[in-house]
Formats: sequence, C-alpha cells, structure tokens
Amino acid sequence: MGTVKMKQKIIDSDVKAIDVFEGVFKKFKAEIAKVIVGQDEVIDQVLISIFSKGHCLLVGVPGLAKTLLVQTIADCLGLKFNRIQFTPDLMPSDIVGAEILDESRNFKFLKGPLFANIILADEINRTPPKTQSALLEAMQERSVTNAGNKYDLDNPFFVLATQNPIEQEGTYPLPEAQLDRFMFNVILDYPQFDEEIQIVKQTTSTHTSLLNKVMNAEEIVLYQDLLRKIPVNDNVIQYAVELVAKTRPNRGKVSEQVQQYISWGAGPRASQFMLVGAKCHAAINGKYSPDIEDVKEVAKPILRHRIVRNYKAEAEGISVDNIIDSIL
Repeated sequence: MGTVKMKQKIIDSDVKAIDVFEGVFKKFKAEIAKVIVGQDEVIDQVLISIFSKGHCLLVGVPGLAKTLLVQTIADCLGLKFNRIQFTPDLMPSDIVGAEILDESRNFKFLKGPLFANIILADEINRTPPKTQSALLEAMQERSVTNAGNKYDLDNPFFVLATQNPIEQEGTYPLPEAQLDRFMFNVILDYPQFDEEIQIVKQTTSTHTSLLNKVMNAEEIVLYQDLLRKIPVNDNVIQYAVELVAKTRPNRGKVSEQVQQYISWGAGPRASQFMLVGAKCHAAINGKYSPDIEDVKEVAKPILRHRIVRNYKAEAEGISVDNIIDSIL
C-alpha cells in the first residue's frame, strides 16, 4: 500500500500529528546531543521504548554515561526522575514505599522513589529476587498495592534498568520470565576514538550545556496514544510474527542454527513489542505506516533477551546476536 492510500486510512489530524512528532523527535535528539556524544542508535532505542510505553534494559560497562543519558532525557521532557541504586540489602518497601504513623497516630502511606515518571534502576541484578519482583510487578501493572490499597504510578512511567556485564559475583541474574517485561535490551559499547576526544574535552572544562524542555508529560501520553493508532499492513504483521516464530526450536520450519543452538525462543510479547516499536520507528522517519525494514530495525534489541541459548552455543561461542542475524 502506497503512502497516499495509507494517509487515507489515518484521519487528517493524526497525519499532521505524526508530522509534528517527527519534528519534535529530531529536536529532542538535538537537545540530547548537547550532552551525550555519539550513542545515536542507543538514544533512538531508548526513546522508541518511551514512546511505545515500554521499558528498557541497558547493558554496558561502567562510565559509558548510562545515568547521564537518562537524566538528560528526563530534563528534556520536563519529567520527574529518580535513581535507585540497587544493593543486596534493598527491600521492596525501600522502592515502593511503606505505611508510617503520622503525628495524629494514623497510618499513612509514604511513597517510595518508584513514584516518578522516569526511574533509573541502577545495577538491577545486584538486588535479591524479592525486590526485583516488586519493581517488575510495578512495571507491568503500573501501580503498587500496600496494606490492601492500590496506588497508581505516575503517567507516563518508564523504567530504565542497567546491568554491568563484567562483575557477576554476588549478583542475582534476572530470570528469563522477568526479562520479558523489558521491551528492549540495549547494549552500550565504547565510544569511537573521535567521540571519546570530544567527551574528554567537554567533561574536563567549564563547559555546561543549557537544555530546553521539548515536551511535557501530557504531550508524551498523546504521542504514545497516537502511535497506537498507526495502521499496519497485514504482510508486515505476518512478517513480525513469523520472525518471532523462527526463534522457537521444534516448532515449524526453523533454521538449523536455531534448532542446534536455542533452548527456548521468544514469546508473543516479542511480536507485540515488535509491531509497536516498528510503528514508532516509522513515525520518526516520516512514514505513516511501518514496513518490513522498520520491523528489522527494532528486532535485535527486542529478541536479544528473549532467546535462551543451550550449552552447545555457549561452548562454541555462538552469541544470541549471531543467531538473530542468521534469522534476519
């Protein structure tokens, strides 16, 4: 279906809104670039997950500006930002909140740091499963329950959790079922040589960047709803579902590599996230409907943490990304 026909399937106000969204997104990235050098693909994926109502798992060694990136995004969006440093002694009440006695000797709920728009869950794998589950439940339900009372979290609500891939001693790796709650698994790599020179120049001088607010919470929610309205051709939906199905061994026609190296493949949530992510990727590139290329662009960070390799893949050094490349 051509662009003209696809435009006819969207009402005029939505067409204009998508055009505006494309411009705002570019302006947003320009503001972030004042502080964050490089990491273009990482920024795209984090922003796509925000506008897709998803959450993001960021994996990278220390010092790659993970915290700075989230803080910068929160500043540009005019949103409330909280950073939670996960430690082995952190309890669920430390992040969710707890009941306390006030001056009138009545119980009242004291909200924890989870009540914000953007949460940076730093080193999520350093805290025990009980606390991890409290965070992941809040991510899924977008609310918390305490003493029988339900408390809705702020809207929009976005969690960016970080993991350090180097130190694994004394950590509690997230189970695959809980990893599935994250839309993207984004890998942060070292900067290029020229980029690192620019980073060093910026951070070892009196240089400060004044950030402008690009949009507010209400506008983000409107754009999140707008992206859901974008129509998708049946062949694109079929491609996304087939792509996810190809990760499942012993199911239908799968490649020899998948059959040989994968224990478990991705579930239906991967197909859902792939369609929503493709819609956002299309919109930021001036398209009114996603095509197969948009699905491919978001496939790797969506599938990366949903595929479980077997012992043979680990022994032969076959990475998840290698397997996804072969499927694509």
